This record gives sequence, C-alpha cells and structure tokens, in this order.
Amino acid sequence: MTRIGFTAALLALLLCSPLHAQNAEALNDLKAKIFDAQMAQRNFASGLRHCSELNATNFYFEPRDRVLNLQDYRRSLDNLASQGAFNVETKRPWNKQDADARWAQVQKQAATDQANCALVASLPFLQKKLKELEQQTGAPVDAASK
Repeated sequence: MTRIGFTAALLALLLCSPLHAQNAEALNDLKAKIFDAQMAQRNFASGLRHCSELNATNFYFEPRDRVLNLQDYRRSLDNLASQGAFNVETKRPWNKQDADARWAQVQKQAATDQANCALVASLPFLQKKLKELEQQTGAPVDAASK
C-alpha cells in the first residue's frame, strides 16, 4: 500500500514540476521584460514625450531635445560631405564614409527609439500580467510589479 502511495506521489511530483518550472520561467521572463521597460523609461525619459513622432522615419536627437526626420538628416549629411565641412568628431573634413557611418548610426537609433517607446508603452500591461500570474501561482508580489 505504501509503495503505491509513494509511486502516486512521485508521479504527481513529476507531472507538477514541469508546470511549476514553466510558471517560474514565465514569471522570470515577465520580470525581465518589466525591468527592461523600466530601464528604457529612465534612460529615454526625455525622448518619451516624442513617442508619437518616433515611427522609424524620425529619430530623437538628444543634444538638442528634438525629433529629426531621417531623410532630411541624410540630405544634410550628404551636403556636409560634398562641401567638405569640418567634422568635429573626426577632426577632419566630412567625407562620404563619415556620412555613411553616421547615417547607419541614426537609422539604428530610429529603430531603437521606436522600440523604446513600444517597450515603455507596454509597461502597464506587463505589470498587470505579472500580478495576475503571481496570483495564479501563489508567488509573492515583489517590487518589479509595482
């Protein structure tokens, strides 16, 4: 009799362990996403008010607290290169390679800005989802969900 009870308990434990591990993994993933969103909210705070404009055709230019259009910026870079204007970063005149390198940077920045806006916008949903998941699993609510 005890052998059957032990086997049943072991079987129940084995069946519940993957579910518990999946729930724990889901909780940890959600907490990581919330942490990322909170970090984006802190690090991109000045750009967040421009999120309606940051749609991958514009990027946030932090030194001037402005949103710049990518195509306009590309034309400006091309003009700097064609005129041979002084490039403060390289301490020599602008050239095609400098303009192309800067263009690649701002394209990446435009995508990052858009992703940061989306991540911060998802924060309330993620926090609500974490709270629901913790209530379902009986896990304690911690600072990440606040």
